[in-house]
Amino acid sequence: MSRKWKIWSAIGLVSVGLFAFKSTPGDRTFEIVKNLDIFATLYKEVNSYYVDEINPSQLMRVGIESMLETLDPYTNYIPEDDIEDYRTMTTGEYGGIGAVVNKKKGISTVVMPYKGYPADKAGLKAGDQILKINGIELEGKSSDEISKLLKGQSDSEIKLTIKRLNKNELFDVALSRERITIKNVPYYGMVTEDVGYVKLTDFTTEAGAEVRKAVVELKEDGAKKIILDLRGNPGGLLEEAVNVSNVFVGKGREVVTTRGKLNNWTKTYNTLDAAADEEIPLAVLVSNGSASASEIVSGVMQDYDRGVLVGQRSYGKGLVQQTRPLAYNSQLKVTTAKYYIPSGRCIQAIDYSHRNPDGSVGKVADSLKSEFKTQSGRKVYDGGGVLPDIEVEEYDYAPITFALMADDLIFDYATEYYYAHPEITNAMDFALTDAEYNAFKSWLSKKEVKYTTQVEHDIDGLIKSAKKEKYYDDIAEQIEALRKETLHNKDMDLVTFKPEIKMLLEREIAGRYYYQAGMIESMFSEDKEVIAAVEVLNNSQQYESILKGN
Repeated sequence: MSRKWKIWSAIGLVSVGLFAFKSTPGDRTFEIVKNLDIFATLYKEVNSYYVDEINPSQLMRVGIESMLETLDPYTNYIPEDDIEDYRTMTTGEYGGIGAVVNKKKGISTVVMPYKGYPADKAGLKAGDQILKINGIELEGKSSDEISKLLKGQSDSEIKLTIKRLNKNELFDVALSRERITIKNVPYYGMVTEDVGYVKLTDFTTEAGAEVRKAVVELKEDGAKKIILDLRGNPGGLLEEAVNVSNVFVGKGREVVTTRGKLNNWTKTYNTLDAAADEEIPLAVLVSNGSASASEIVSGVMQDYDRGVLVGQRSYGKGLVQQTRPLAYNSQLKVTTAKYYIPSGRCIQAIDYSHRNPDGSVGKVADSLKSEFKTQSGRKVYDGGGVLPDIEVEEYDYAPITFALMADDLIFDYATEYYYAHPEITNAMDFALTDAEYNAFKSWLSKKEVKYTTQVEHDIDGLIKSAKKEKYYDDIAEQIEALRKETLHNKDMDLVTFKPEIKMLLEREIAGRYYYQAGMIESMFSEDKEVIAAVEVLNNSQQYESILKGN
C-alpha cells in the first residue's frame, strides 16, 4: 500500500473510530461519523483525480472557513501561520518598529509613528514611504508580506530605505525592533476645566488598569466629570470589560453573565475591587461601531444608572468566544455562549440561528424583543444593541470629502504642510486660516478628484429604469436638464463643504506634530458627541432626570 493511501485510510479510520463505541442509526453521533467519512473520501478523490494540481492545505482551509461561515462571523479557524497576529489582537503586543504602516497609492507608507517607540526615536515621519526592508524591494508585495518583514524579535536589527517628501535622495534608517504594546487608552486629557476625557480603543490585557489610571490622574488635574469614549471600539477580552466597569461601579457588583450549551460556559462575572469613583458624573460615548466588550461596559453603566450614554445605537454583539486548541498548533475561535448584562438583557442584534432561504441573516424581530428595567426603573430592551440616552445623529460626510480622504489627498496635503511649517500652536487651538484653506484649494486644483453625488447616482438609476420600461425617449430632455442642474462642481463643493473638509485637514495636520493625541484634541471643538456629553454633564438637572427616568 502506498504512503498516500495509508494516510487516507488512517483519516477514514479516525473518522469512523471517533464515535464507533456509541454510534447507532438515528443517533446524532452517527450523522457526524457518516459526514466525516463522506468528507474524508471526497477530499481524497478530489486530491487524486482533479484535472489540475491542487494545494491540499488551501483547499482544506477554504472548506473549513466556508463551513464556519454558516454559523456566525466570530467563529474562525486560526492556522499556525496566523497565531502571532491573533495573539497581537488579544494582548496588544508584538515585536516591531512601533508605527502604523499602510499602502497608499500602492506604496508602503508610514501613517502614524507611535510616540516613544523605535520608528519615532529613529526619526520616521508620517508620509515617509518605505521602499525596501533589509534590502528587499517592497514593490509588488502584499500588505501581509510587508507586515511580516517589519515584525520580528525584540532587539533584532532592521534597515528601512526611505523616500521623504522634502529630500531628493533616498536614505536608510537603521533601528532595533522592540516589544510594542499598543495602548488601550491612547489618550486622556481635559476637554474643559472640569471635564476629563478618556479614549478607550480596545479591550486587550490591562484595559481596566489603563482606564483606572487615566481617571485617577484626571481627577488630580481637576476633573469633576468624566467622558468615556467607546466609539468604534470593537471589544476584546470579557475580563477587561469587567475591569473597566469596575472603575465606575463598586466591589461585588454583577457585570455580565454568560450562558452556553455546556454548564461550564455558564458563569457570572462580578467586580473584584473598589471603584476608582462611584459618584463622579459620567457620560459614555457609543456608536454603531461599539461592540461586544464596549457594549458590556456601556450597558452596565446604563443598567445601574451610573452614567448617561451619548451617541448612536451600538452594534449589537452579545456573543462570547473562546479559543480551543487544534492539531499542528492551529486554533479554533468558537462562539460558546451569549452574555447578559445586569438588567437581564442580551443585546445580540443579529439572529444567526434562523437564516433566510438564501443563507442571509436578519436582525432580531421586534416581536421577539423583551422589555427590561434599569436599577431606577427605566425601560430598556434586548435584541438590538444598547440604545443611548441622548441620541446624536451620525455625521455623514459629503461625497467630495469622502473622495479627498479615499484618494489620500488630505493625508498628502498634511505632509506638505508639515514640511512647510516648522511648528503650530497646540492641537486644541490649531485652526487653518482662510488664506491657508485657499492655498489647499489651489493645491487641489492640480489634482484629479473623482466622485459622484447621490443625486447623480439617482439620476443614473432613473435613466436605467426609464430605458428598461421604454419611457426614456419621452423624458430624455427633462432628465438631461435635471442632470445639468445637479452636476457637481468641485470648486463649489470645496466652498459648500468647507467646514468639514477644513476640520479633517486640521485633524490630519495636528497629528503630524502631536501624534494621535493631537488628532483627538483637534476635534474636541467640532465633535458633536463630545459637545453633547459636555452639555449634559454641565446640566446636573438634566443629568439626574435622565438617570431617574423622568
